[in-house]
Amino acid sequence: MSPKILKCPRCGEAVTVYRNPVPTVDIIIRRGNAIVLVERKNPPLGWALPGGFVDYGESLEAAAMREVQEETGLSLTELNQFGAYSDPARDPRQHTISFVFTATGEGPLVSGDDAADARWFELENLPQPLCFDHARIVQDYRERSL
Repeated sequence: MSPKILKCPRCGEAVTVYRNPVPTVDIIIRRGNAIVLVERKNPPLGWALPGGFVDYGESLEAAAMREVQEETGLSLTELNQFGAYSDPARDPRQHTISFVFTATGEGPLVSGDDAADARWFELENLPQPLCFDHARIVQDYRERSL
């Protein structure tokens, strides 16, 4: 696919825009041996880690805190980057690169935004299948954290 040419709104010079992967965040919110999953309202439907797209001008950490607040009502503490997942097939909608964080959540758990439901699940009793590559992310978390 050839790059798209746009004009700079300030100077009018040609600007080349390339099609690149889109950054996203996913957050493993832990409490003991349980994590939070959200049931998605939009395709792909199913259970997933809270998360979403990083807005332009937003840091990964700010995106993680915003997405969790929107989807679960929780505030995050002890936010740490866990890893990055970049398989081009990880999201059926488009090529994304997810920066995964771990954190502790504080406050009442309530679903919101594009989450139909939000619940705590014991790591040994997660709904199957999980959306995207979240089963792999959770498995990596189990292997590295427990």
